Amino acid sequence: MLPLNGIRILDLSTVVFGPYASQILADYGADVIKIETPEGDSTRKTGPSTEPGMSAIFLGVNRGKRSIVLDLKTAQAREALLKLVDTADVLMHSIRPQKLAAIGLDPDTLRKRNSKLVYVGLLGFSEGGPYSGRPAYDDIIQGLSGCAALMEKQTGKPQYFPTIAGDKTCGLVAAHAILAALFKRERTGIGSHVEVPMLESMVAFNLVEHFYGQHFEPPLADAGYPRVLNQWRRPYRTTDGYICAMPYTDAHWQRFFIESGRPELADDERFTSIAARTTHIATLYEIAAEVMSGRSTDDWLETFSRLEIPASPMRRLDDLPQDEHLRQTGFFETLTDPQMGTLKFPGVSVRFDGERPPVRMAPRLGEHTEQIMAELGIAKPHSADD
Repeated sequence: MLPLNGIRILDLSTVVFGPYASQILADYGADVIKIETPEGDSTRKTGPSTEPGMSAIFLGVNRGKRSIVLDLKTAQAREALLKLVDTADVLMHSIRPQKLAAIGLDPDTLRKRNSKLVYVGLLGFSEGGPYSGRPAYDDIIQGLSGCAALMEKQTGKPQYFPTIAGDKTCGLVAAHAILAALFKRERTGIGSHVEVPMLESMVAFNLVEHFYGQHFEPPLADAGYPRVLNQWRRPYRTTDGYICAMPYTDAHWQRFFIESGRPELADDERFTSIAARTTHIATLYEIAAEVMSGRSTDDWLETFSRLEIPASPMRRLDDLPQDEHLRQTGFFETLTDPQMGTLKFPGVSVRFDGERPPVRMAPRLGEHTEQIMAELGIAKPHSADD
């Protein structure tokens, strides 16, 4: 029994933000029904594939779900969706609210129909502001929320994080917001209308540490946490590769300086406390980089282990499936699909009572339409083009 067994989630979202959130819930045991147009989610065509409509990006955020095709331009499909709403615990969408209201799928209408429904709007921006209703993608949100500017502070030029940080971070926010709403429903018996805006979620994410001196009135410092913005905060070059090392406490740095043959720095007032090190972080990291360059990666790993200073080798993406820890914990999983053959997936990161939830296959477009319609006791709906 997984924690969300028996919970049914209707997911009308597309691309990564919503599908990533609902995949997490599917991993936790929920019956996630992915409701798609006849054309399917655009990510079905994004990235390499051995079968049309089953691309790499789609596989990465839609595992463990069922797919039903509903052309909501037709009255028959809308009626089928309403019957699904009667059976659902959660409905989540990434459609602009105005469009949903026009076809009778607004929160007030659906929650009157099913008072226990958790209705979740996955939005670019909160309602009520000048950005409300605008379309939003990861690049737009990274630019507006400060991500690109953080990269500019560190590298000298504005650029996006080399990962879809907005979509994935907001997907995590959406997953825990849905779980919170379900927990509230357990206590009150009443559903909720939940809004998860990307901009506000990413601004909150970035300002955890980067609001910095702006917490105070008047401000005690500019926004931006100096330690993580410093250009020297990166893997250290060794004689044969790179190492990720993190001396952090006063004792860590004192041991490091003594081991490095620079004992005078252990008593240097610039480096004897975390406050002082934060002020002089650029100099500190530059000194550390110079010291690290003189030994091999393995030599430093042995040294840091002896000194009880956190350190690790730097892994590249292609190295991760061979990482010994991930191998021994069985993190990566392999599935055999009759049509696509052998497929490899990163596993679910959490365990419940010592067990990691299994990885299940992503659905083909409309694969479960007839099955789900049969469960509802109605005929398969037609599309507007039929």
